[in-house]
Amino acid sequence: MILSAVPTNVVIQLADIHKTYHTGEVDVHAVRGVSLDIAPGEFVAIMGSSGSGKSTLMNMIGCLDRPTSGSYFLDGIDVSTLDREQRAKIRNDKIGFVFQGFNLLSRTTAQENVEMPMLYNRHRVPAHEQSTRAIRSLELVGLADRADHKPNQLSGGQQQRVAIARALVNQPSLLLADEPTGNLDSQTSIEIMGVFQKLNDAGITIVMVTHELDVARYTKRMIILRDGKILTDERVSARSNAEEELKKLRRAQEAVKLA
Repeated sequence: MILSAVPTNVVIQLADIHKTYHTGEVDVHAVRGVSLDIAPGEFVAIMGSSGSGKSTLMNMIGCLDRPTSGSYFLDGIDVSTLDREQRAKIRNDKIGFVFQGFNLLSRTTAQENVEMPMLYNRHRVPAHEQSTRAIRSLELVGLADRADHKPNQLSGGQQQRVAIARALVNQPSLLLADEPTGNLDSQTSIEIMGVFQKLNDAGITIVMVTHELDVARYTKRMIILRDGKILTDERVSARSNAEEELKKLRRAQEAVKLA
């Protein structure tokens, strides 16, 4: 089946999305009538407590699952009724994923890890272009000089940067990040949010799931879910700037050293 796109000015369009899980005689309503649009170039945080539906919603946005009812257009393509194979193609072509666990292959270099998604790209990328794209993606996250390093030669923050570069290599319409700072210390978390802010400033659309309000404040828009419904959807006021936060932190560290 050839998937055709309808021209649109939004990357994500959800209309009355429901997701119900049937467990024995009990129906679990994980998502209840969610509707939202996300435009190109937005940086959105999805928040909510355990059981709020944020992970279920993220799985549907990422084409890892499909809704029980409602419609979902991704970059103009109606993906809400696609089968497993079609969703896999959409994921590979349109979406880059960043997870809490870095999910890097331990015996391969940073560059080889970044090249991995291109091996599954239905539009076969020539070998020389794979290398060029991988280095370009590593440059975007400031790690081109570590291209030949293996994961055990990199810090946690550097490993997450490699994972972000891997997510970018197929030039997706959307970058999805699921708790991307969950395994990182405070300073490294700010550094990673700085990477996301720079990517977003370059026009990349990012949707991030997080339970940390401090992390969400680096985004531009915050959506809070409760009981499978949108509780609030608003612009982030007093948005945090990672570059400025790092400068403050380093000044404080220097002051401690001199004291």
